[in-house]
Amino acid sequence: MTAASPSTPLPTLFLSHGSPMIAVEPREAGVFMQSLGQRIDALHGRPRAIVAMSPHTATRTPFVLGAPAHHAIHDFGGFPEALYALRYDAPGDAVLSKDVAKLLQQAGIGATWTEQGGLDHGIWTPLMHIYPQADVPVVPVSLTPHASPQQVFETGRALASLRHEGVLLIGSGSLTHNLQRFFQRPSPAGAVEAPDCAEFRAWVQRMAEGGLWPELLDYRRLAPHAVAMHPTDEHWLPFYFAAGAASESDQPWPVATRLHGSVTHGHLAMDAYGFGAGAAQLAEA
Repeated sequence: MTAASPSTPLPTLFLSHGSPMIAVEPREAGVFMQSLGQRIDALHGRPRAIVAMSPHTATRTPFVLGAPAHHAIHDFGGFPEALYALRYDAPGDAVLSKDVAKLLQQAGIGATWTEQGGLDHGIWTPLMHIYPQADVPVVPVSLTPHASPQQVFETGRALASLRHEGVLLIGSGSLTHNLQRFFQRPSPAGAVEAPDCAEFRAWVQRMAEGGLWPELLDYRRLAPHAVAMHPTDEHWLPFYFAAGAASESDQPWPVATRLHGSVTHGHLAMDAYGFGAGAAQLAEA
């Protein structure tokens, strides 16, 4: 397998992982992810490592997990037994994790390195489809769920140089995430998309692909149905991590491309975005 070229920066990714059931019932988003790793490898070479942020590893201040090896954390309850039997034992990268912590600290972000490890389901369920052999080292960075979109964007920006070193940066969350609606108004997985979900998704795509980042950073005030789609925004914040990680000194606002769009249960959007100059090429592939 050819390694990613340092001369060609990798695009960054925002992936909607939705329910943990994507691990055993991939549906459209899972099928997209199953081809995504092959696309990345064909266009850029195999990443030497992945740096990932998920809402399910949340701390008051950022932590970087530097364990030499990780296991899948089954951080959920009430699902079929088959889900708990799945494993995703990926290597870590202690050297890279310390570099990540240093880059964050140099940017004025109070990050702490820890030797602890483990991959929450927001990380391992997408990765088991993208790189099923679990052979790419992973470095998780925790999310500070009360941070603003701008602050999470800056966290990603602090790590943008890693794209030039063969590192794939991923923010994993959900384009929409209203669990109260999910449980109070249950609908089948294939239900017709709700109008408010469709309007929110269309607004995000229009703003992102139009480069309207000030509007996106102020999404909670400007986006249609923002509060209904994200009563709390921890599942949306990794979008800004991935976007910030694609910024360049001569281009502070990244180019964005929607790579995938689908909806489950009528209002859980599973859209995926790529950021950076290589994102459009990735979409074409």
